[in-house]
Amino acid sequence: MAKGVFTRISDILKSNLNEMLDRAEEPDKMIRQMIRDMEEAVSKATASVGTAVANHKRLERQFIEKQNQTDEWQRKAERAVATGEDDLARRALERKAMFAKAREDLAPVVEESKQTAEQLREQLRELKTKLEEARTREGALVARHQAAEARKRLAQSISGLGKDAFSSFERFEQRVEESEAEASAHSEISGEMEDIEKQIRKIDVDRGVDDELQALKAKLKKDE
Repeated sequence: MAKGVFTRISDILKSNLNEMLDRAEEPDKMIRQMIRDMEEAVSKATASVGTAVANHKRLERQFIEKQNQTDEWQRKAERAVATGEDDLARRALERKAMFAKAREDLAPVVEESKQTAEQLREQLRELKTKLEEARTREGALVARHQAAEARKRLAQSISGLGKDAFSSFERFEQRVEESEAEASAHSEISGEMEDIEKQIRKIDVDRGVDDELQALKAKLKKDE
């Protein structure tokens, strides 16, 4: 059971959070759910560690009990020998040997259970530390993801709508410049036409004055 629990929380901690958040419709809710999953896994791991520790203590009590019984039958055998009851002493030594064998059989089991409990305790401490780190980083991670999404949406809006808006503005600016150029050209042409007309009118005036002057000269000669 312990192995499955530790594997579960390890998978959670090793997950690619960014990839998972990218697939999530509501990243803040998803990461809170991940924290809850981690808390549940730590709770189960804690229970598993408790079971392992309790099992070690139970085996340790059995080992001590077998050691005490071995010592007790040793003392009984000694008392029987002291009173000259060899047959009774022999049976006491047989009982002692039985408990001594049971103690020897328990020794490696007790040691293994001790190592298992210590390993699980250490793993549980690491998991609790990682869970606290995840809790601490939860708000920052959600905020970073939301900021990244906001930047992405802004970039997309500029890339999409921005192109149309700016290209439309540029086209409008180009049309204004073309209109200004056409107006300037019309003004220049109109000015040139006015100058020509003025020159023509001046020529006509000058010609009329010259004709009138010649007529006046001719009249004066005639009167003489």
